[in-house]
Amino acid sequence: MIDALRRISLGLAALPMMLVGATRADDEGYTDVPLDQVKASVQARKAILVDVRERKEWDRGHIEGAVLVPLSKLAKWERSGITDAEKEALKKALPGGSVVYCHCAFGSRALPGAEALRKLGYEARPLRQGYGTLIEAGFPKARPSKPAK
Repeated sequence: MIDALRRISLGLAALPMMLVGATRADDEGYTDVPLDQVKASVQARKAILVDVRERKEWDRGHIEGAVLVPLSKLAKWERSGITDAEKEALKKALPGGSVVYCHCAFGSRALPGAEALRKLGYEARPLRQGYGTLIEAGFPKARPSKPAK
């Protein structure tokens, strides 16, 4: 009887992970969705790629179609709150219902970035891989913008 109860308990404990399937994360909290699937989802507009690096890093190079939401801004919103205008701008950049994959230069800022976005109601998943690895994996690099005249 006790063994049967243990099996039921273990099965129930695993149920949420079975239901979410591809949303699993590794032991450190990063998504385990393969990069080729992330890229396909982003290209199909089923997911959004969010770059949580800072503006200077973004200006040196970023992925085409990515949205810049610096970790410093997310941290400020967590400390001080987000204004209605900022919330509306974020909703325009990150429409609801899409999976949001967060990346940074090397992966460490993606975790707190995704956590902050989850607190704002987004289905955010941090990528372990950084910008350079994403470019190597075939994510298209954005063309440099022309300087203003």
